[in-house]
Amino acid sequence: MWDRLEQIEKHYQELNRQIALPEVASDLKQLQMLAKERASIENLVTKYRQYKATSRSLQETRAMLDDGLDEDMATFVKQEIASLESQQEHRLRELKLALLPKDASDERDIIMEIRAGAGGEEAGLFAADLFRMYSRYAQSKGWGIDIINVNESGIGAFKEIIFEIKGRGAFSRLKYERGVHRVQRVPVTESSGRIHTSTATVAVLPKAEEIDIAINHDDLKVDIFHSGGAGGQNVNKVATAVRITHLPTGIVATCQDERSQLRNKTKAMSVLRSRLLDIEQRQQEAEISQQRRSQVGTGDRAEKIRTYNFPQDRVSDHRIGLTLRNLPRILQGELDELIDALASSDQAKWLEEPLV
Repeated sequence: MWDRLEQIEKHYQELNRQIALPEVASDLKQLQMLAKERASIENLVTKYRQYKATSRSLQETRAMLDDGLDEDMATFVKQEIASLESQQEHRLRELKLALLPKDASDERDIIMEIRAGAGGEEAGLFAADLFRMYSRYAQSKGWGIDIINVNESGIGAFKEIIFEIKGRGAFSRLKYERGVHRVQRVPVTESSGRIHTSTATVAVLPKAEEIDIAINHDDLKVDIFHSGGAGGQNVNKVATAVRITHLPTGIVATCQDERSQLRNKTKAMSVLRSRLLDIEQRQQEAEISQQRRSQVGTGDRAEKIRTYNFPQDRVSDHRIGLTLRNLPRILQGELDELIDALASSDQAKWLEEPLV
């Protein structure tokens, strides 16, 4: 790792040399390319240089103890060494943070899929609650929301809802939400006041573009049908709903939210590409680490990542052992405290790795 850092610093110096050349300064395209590359490693090089400077100061200060200092001076030097050791530890942490691997999908828009799991009608109502929670969170960030497909199961309940969230960094924040969410509360329909437990699954897919995934159109089966569900008297007049089946994988993407068949097909293809990209990325991750799990599972109560307990007014994230109060506030979309804690835990795991 230290050899790698030396190579990066040398490359940074070479980029500075090239940028200073007259022939490069007169070529705007090449200048911008080199400046962009330099900017991408500048923070890391700065942290590395700061760490090296602190290490040199520490080495020089420790050497002073071998010079036969008097007691007062030796005490002063030891205090300075302790200060530099603390500073070096801080520099090392900063350096390791700068070395953290970047998720290539972090800046992408996302496709989010919420499905009712175990628990019958109450699970569908909880799926709707989660959709409202994420919608409000997206709105608080200034992100756009575009519904792709909805399968309703009664008044205010969803069997499934698929939607896109458009905004820079959406995946970097919401990727921690994928998994099984569990709710414990007394249903409105429960006359005896018994607490009911149900689940909903959340999938968060980085939105794939056409250049990310090559799809052979001969591998697709496209069905056109009449939309169903709410929408008024015009819903069933024209067949505009689109169902696309990817024959090699059996993945099915459906969109019936738009009145235009073309727009429905475009949205369905976007979902299909994102699911295929997710499969490809998870296969790559599995080759690197066998510790990664599928993001959703079966929806069984035992697979939960988070519990929303209404009687006790708490939300518990089981991955990091965090419990927060004021559940209504969280369901209103105030998720930053939860997401920040999950992101910090993710960073901490990387920081535990030795830098060799």
